[in-house]
Amino acid sequence: MTAIIPVLLSGGSGTRLWPLSREMYPKQFLPLVGEHTMLQATWQRVAPLAGEQRPLIVANEEHRFIVAEQLQQVGARPETILLEPAGRNTAPAIAVAALEAAHSAPDAVLLVLPSDHVVQDPDAFLAAVRAALPAAASGKLVTFGVVPHTPETGYGYIKAGTGEDAALPVERFIEKPDLATAQHYVASGQYYWNSGMFLFRADRYLEELGRHAPAILSAVRTAWERARKDADFTRLDRDAFAASPSDSIDYAVMEKTDAAVVMPLDAGWSDVGSWASLREVSPQDADGNAHHGDVVAIDCRNTYAHGNRLIAMIGLEDTIVVETDDAILVGRSDRIQQVKDVVAELKARQLPQASWHRKVYRPWGAYDSIDNGARFQVKRITVKPGATLSLQMHHHRAEHWIVVSGTAEVTRGNDVLLLSENQSTYIPLGVTHRLRNPGKLPLELIEVQSGSYLGEDDIVRFEDTYGRA
Repeated sequence: MTAIIPVLLSGGSGTRLWPLSREMYPKQFLPLVGEHTMLQATWQRVAPLAGEQRPLIVANEEHRFIVAEQLQQVGARPETILLEPAGRNTAPAIAVAALEAAHSAPDAVLLVLPSDHVVQDPDAFLAAVRAALPAAASGKLVTFGVVPHTPETGYGYIKAGTGEDAALPVERFIEKPDLATAQHYVASGQYYWNSGMFLFRADRYLEELGRHAPAILSAVRTAWERARKDADFTRLDRDAFAASPSDSIDYAVMEKTDAAVVMPLDAGWSDVGSWASLREVSPQDADGNAHHGDVVAIDCRNTYAHGNRLIAMIGLEDTIVVETDDAILVGRSDRIQQVKDVVAELKARQLPQASWHRKVYRPWGAYDSIDNGARFQVKRITVKPGATLSLQMHHHRAEHWIVVSGTAEVTRGNDVLLLSENQSTYIPLGVTHRLRNPGKLPLELIEVQSGSYLGEDDIVRFEDTYGRA
């Protein structure tokens, strides 16, 4: 069988599932359906097709350490993680992966998958990819069209022509329809949901992109040629990539090429584009309720609840309730798409909940801001075994560190201290300091900050293991 290189697109911000999914920790990194995150589940779904081929990942530069860690947890070893310095939609993102693959194997077949979709029947998905492989190997650009079971107005559609091959010729792509039109599409049997998944040779995609969107190919090629390697990452040139037009693969290539074919797919697919759609793909009780966490529901129907603390619901129907450490969302299922308006309002108010969780992940571990007030902030800090924070100082704050568990190696000015459980130290304002976990267990500590300004941008880094400025 022709070798397939999986290309996992992980650049989305996922704000339609706010407050659980946020710009700095979007839905592909969350275990929304099952025990694994959506990124991990995407790799596990395609791994049987990849064989010895290692995946290519295209990710937001801000998410690079999250991507690397989550893939490592499930045994994936990417060929490289291609870092987008700015979002430019799917056509440029896929072009980067195609250039990387074509460098060593021009006729390599790429299976391009967004990393935040759900596929409930992975065997049917694998069968569809295998059935579409001859068309892709021959030079066709295959898009996977999902067999519609309901008149969904939230998806674009693909009208298929007739043919004898498994992959059918594409007649046209159609924007999201109104309900009456969607009902007609489903009844006709000629239309499929546009899944945003593709299968094609790297050289053929680059050829068609150059024919129909040469400005994108030119800018992306320059960004790729000027890229620099950094451990597991390939950092695209910022200025060149930013010069690329922002466009989707559908608009830039698929709607214009005469090489497009559609492979029907009936595998329980969903792009999980809203809380209502997440309820549909989640296990439900006899009353249509899908609940995650500690939920008490009395006389409720068709509800979705997700939270860390106890959620009690009485007499609710068609309602979404989502609770996180710093935000609560409550809305009717038929209006829950308006969560995007909530995020827009939060950004207009410059509130951190628009983009950040209270718990923030770093390459060395994480910190959770558990309390704050005038001139003070309290954080719970977790440092992975063997990990080291940057050598740094602050202009406006002092810090007290109290070890809860594990062992801490503390650099404080010219001194190096070794602290264990219940021991503490004080870092005066302006003193250079560093924290390291020399042990084999996670280091947990409480940090109490005090000072006139406690923002995260009051950090002057002198050395950093992770290449941060």
